[in-house]
Amino acid sequence: MAKSFAELDQKEILSLAINSEEDDARIYGAFADRLRESYPDTARTLEAMRDEEMTHANRLLERYKASFGNDLPFIRREDVKGFIKRKPLWLSGLLSVDQVRKEVETMEYEARRFYEAASKRTSNVEVRQLLNDLAIAEASHEEMASGFHEGMEKSGALDAEKETARRMFVLQYIQPGLAGLMDGSVSTLAPVFAAAFATRSSHDAFLVGLAASIGAGISMGFAEALSDDGVLSGRGHPWIRGTVCGLMTTLGGIGHTIPYLIPGFMTATAVAVAVVAVELAVISWIRHRFMDTPLLSACFQVVVGGVLVFIAGILIGSA
Repeated sequence: MAKSFAELDQKEILSLAINSEEDDARIYGAFADRLRESYPDTARTLEAMRDEEMTHANRLLERYKASFGNDLPFIRREDVKGFIKRKPLWLSGLLSVDQVRKEVETMEYEARRFYEAASKRTSNVEVRQLLNDLAIAEASHEEMASGFHEGMEKSGALDAEKETARRMFVLQYIQPGLAGLMDGSVSTLAPVFAAAFATRSSHDAFLVGLAASIGAGISMGFAEALSDDGVLSGRGHPWIRGTVCGLMTTLGGIGHTIPYLIPGFMTATAVAVAVVAVELAVISWIRHRFMDTPLLSACFQVVVGGVLVFIAGILIGSA
């Protein structure tokens, strides 16, 4: 069972910090290896960041030994709810310097938040000072990351505050909202159209769609709110995320349910199908715009899944 951050003691927090620094150092090394040939300057920056992360790990390890001895608890990222997760971007077949820059910025931002939160949880003055120092160091790494440029062209430094605000907007609103919109739009297709074709009644289809949309919204809202308290990930207050996710889930289902207020079954179904097409197009565009997903890939993933669910609903309802 994973622990919450609030349940960790000082020894576990330091052990987690040590493992995190070592993992980040390896990730920066992997990025540097991938970019060295085409972007040698960026690779050197990443290598410098890798070496500094290992220095951080060694400082933490020395502090741990001085305070608690040589018995280091075995605790991993996945053992802590809401702890920093690293997606294996370095394993991607295609890796651009801009992708690396964005990932490094996010990594350093999350690491800084971890140290800021961890320092408030320790009563050991020397440990607290070290954690605060590392938070400041990670902030300087954020500035280094913001200096990366696509193709190594000098286009001017990114505005750090604007970039942080954009990143947090994506984490706190776009991601949970998109997850809800996708779930609401796709998961309710089958019950709505199955009910429509089974009963040939717009009223019955509307009631099924309304129930499915609201039920899915409540379920997704609670699931999102309880998944991560936002302390370490910086994803914001869990109930705000849960509310956004729940409302967007409901909206995704309501969109193709409302047409069944039209009394004529065939007319209502035709309008509902048009609404579904718009919903899937909007979801694809959001994934492309905010989640760095290639447009064709986003369309394929969303549209194919939606069409399959849509067909399943029609076939089941017509059986």
